[in-house]
Amino acid sequence: MADVKTILSVDDSATIRKVIADTMRQEGVDTIQAESCAQAFKVLQERADSIELMILDVNMPGMSGLDFLEKLKSHPGWARIPVMMLTTESERATIVRAVQAGAANYLVKPFSRNDLLAKIKQALQLT
Repeated sequence: MADVKTILSVDDSATIRKVIADTMRQEGVDTIQAESCAQAFKVLQERADSIELMILDVNMPGMSGLDFLEKLKSHPGWARIPVMMLTTESERATIVRAVQAGAANYLVKPFSRNDLLAKIKQALQLT
């Protein structure tokens, strides 16, 4: 993943954000962290051009990750950012909604480092 420079991790769990950041650091990739969709909106307003992938939780306080994904994909400046959903939600209807809304990939928690990296590579079409 040497060509990838910045990933935005959006999850209300500090532990999950840390696992993602640590994993990405080992791959030489910077991670910007947001603990809410509102915070992620602010990051996108300031740094959307540098974000190459978003890892997004479905179950978030305030706005759900799925609602956020739909808004993101309808925004002309942000729609190009691939989004990988990372969640405890494994129901088929949730996965279908995420894919229909534009998610590039979907990973269910708990996950291994290898699963995370494989799904990120697929979302970025690096495989």
